[in-house]
Amino acid sequence: MPQDILISPSILAADFARLGEEIAAIDAAGADWIHCDVMDGHFVPNVSFGADVIRAIRPLTAKTFDVHLMIAPVDLYLEAFAKAGADIITVHAEAGPHLDRSLQAIRALGKKAGVSLCPATPEGAIQYVLDRIDLVLVMTVNPGFGGQSFLGSQLEKIRRIQSMIGGRPIRLQVDGGITHDTAAAAAAAGADVLVAGSAVFRGKSRSDYAGNIAAIRTAAQDGRAGDILRASAAG
Repeated sequence: MPQDILISPSILAADFARLGEEIAAIDAAGADWIHCDVMDGHFVPNVSFGADVIRAIRPLTAKTFDVHLMIAPVDLYLEAFAKAGADIITVHAEAGPHLDRSLQAIRALGKKAGVSLCPATPEGAIQYVLDRIDLVLVMTVNPGFGGQSFLGSQLEKIRRIQSMIGGRPIRLQVDGGITHDTAAAAAAAGADVLVAGSAVFRGKSRSDYAGNIAAIRTAAQDGRAGDILRASAAG
């Protein structure tokens, strides 16, 4: 049974001079989760923010904090992000030598565990940890910067991962270049959580953000419905 489509705005695209207001705005505008992109200038060529920022904004919303750690090494920092208020902690399969151990550590901290795959990483990287994870994040851009264009080459990977997941209660998330123009294809391939940054934070008001989120959600739902119809016709 397909899971509901969720929209997780990335605060990397927010106005950091008024970050608290931005969090409140996307909460009220219909965001399902809050996506926190953590970059270390080592694993990816950019630096964003750390656990202290997440701790500071945690009281501002009850929405799920979806924390994507683009850092290496990662294990040393898992506890800090768990204590800061992360609900889901996603690590990169490429960021350390012992992915299974990292996932065990996240679960031991009482948090949901996710694995992210860069565009060049095949889906086989998660084959033997599927029963330890709650989320798979397929990067549809090369990680490190917002505002990049969606890589259509990842759609087939999303389809294959959706097939691998089968009946497991695992969310399939995509991050990178998601707009109302690309959301349909991502959802049709099997994604059920869409991360969007600049496409959500376009405009300046809460109503602008609400319209942007609604447009992405509608496009994704239409894409999924079209895929179901095509599958039914083919069967």
